[in-house]
Amino acid sequence: MAARTKTAKDRPSYRCTECGWQTAKWLGRCPECQAWGTVEEYGAPAVRTTAPGRVTTSAVPIGQVDGRTATARPTGVPELDRVLGGGLVPGAVVLVAGEPGVGKSTLLLDVAAKSASDEHRTLYITGEESASQVRLRADRIKAIDDHLYLAAETDLAAVLGHLDAVKPSLLILDSVQTVASPEIDGAPGGMAQVREVAGALIRASKERGMSTLLVGHVTKDGAIAGPRLLEHLVDVVLSFEGDRHARLRLVRGVKNRYGTTDEVGCFELHDEGITGLADPSGLFLTRRAEPVPGTCLTVTLEGRRPLVAEVQALTVDSQIPSPRRTTSGLETSRVSMMLAVLEQRGRISALGKRDIYSATVGGVKLSEPAADLAIALALASAASDTPLPKNLVAIGEVGLAGEVRRVTGVQRRLAEAHRLGFTHALVPGDPGKIPAGMKVLEVADMGDALRVLPRSRRREAPRDEEERR
Repeated sequence: MAARTKTAKDRPSYRCTECGWQTAKWLGRCPECQAWGTVEEYGAPAVRTTAPGRVTTSAVPIGQVDGRTATARPTGVPELDRVLGGGLVPGAVVLVAGEPGVGKSTLLLDVAAKSASDEHRTLYITGEESASQVRLRADRIKAIDDHLYLAAETDLAAVLGHLDAVKPSLLILDSVQTVASPEIDGAPGGMAQVREVAGALIRASKERGMSTLLVGHVTKDGAIAGPRLLEHLVDVVLSFEGDRHARLRLVRGVKNRYGTTDEVGCFELHDEGITGLADPSGLFLTRRAEPVPGTCLTVTLEGRRPLVAEVQALTVDSQIPSPRRTTSGLETSRVSMMLAVLEQRGRISALGKRDIYSATVGGVKLSEPAADLAIALALASAASDTPLPKNLVAIGEVGLAGEVRRVTGVQRRLAEAHRLGFTHALVPGDPGKIPAGMKVLEVADMGDALRVLPRSRRREAPRDEEERR
């Protein structure tokens, strides 16, 4: 009797768990989303129908739904509440991601202590440290409370058991990559384990009305480690940013189902812990009695928050054939563009043969185009060894044709500069309402902007022989 030929229904199929791409054979890397190890075998789906079943709750008009159960509860950390949209909503799951050593555990331990009370218990689960290590950090930052419970667990079943015993209103898990379920194959931190752990905790949060804060690792590129499905499942995704050599830390909302994603919380990390900064502009400024060549102030927008920052530039004679171009806190490409504009449109040709160093103060990173005008003026001031007028801020995007373009939020930027005592500003045309007592000069191109440099000390750019004649 002839053997039965394997039909297409019996033939195994393979599908990517990240993007859903299908193939007839196994591959180590998905050609659609370029993810490694996500192609898994699955059987041909059987054709079946689902009969209507009993509903758990009847559908009602949306106006009759009680929204008081989703009222946010403050965490006790105002800067974090600003980013969350007022606080933590019962049943919400928040993913906090950041590089190692940036201060995630310190901030969340502070939140755990300040959120704990008689009516609201807090459970802190650590999977990366021992309980004694966390206790030492709590003593250092003064995060001790009788209603804050601590446990060191890496087993998902044990974590769920702690939820039944403590019945917390807030759960903090540090981190989701260290907890594993014995029913799922794979090492902790793998895609299947992260998916199972996150799914179980999300279900527990929704059923109990418990807020959950999950700490997530990041890859070397800065992206959140694990399957992308994790970011879709949670309600809020926060990115914890900051240079480990600087004091400033920023908490930025990437996803928020309960508020906007254009808010940024500012924190200062020090030996005694981490504290919120309601007015962080002082970290980015250097107060001097007299202005110094090569410095210019600008106002950047971090979300909806205006911050006054200082741009510094230094030019020296180069000792090598290829002059150095070093930046810190600024995008190298934007600095190079401003150098080209100054040389071609501003007739400052001396910059091409000199070493140029540019940086920001306080570890802030300026990436928005509104800082272009300040970068260009700082470079021109350094090249001419002429300081800019005191109490001057520059706001505007500079195009390759030398024009100064409008940017968003000029009125908010000017109001912040005026609040800090700055009296003069360079802005693009039509800035809107100007604060009382502030002198604003509208500039159309780099030629207008460079006129703020005093002529008595400004170094004229060398011209070619035809222009001299």
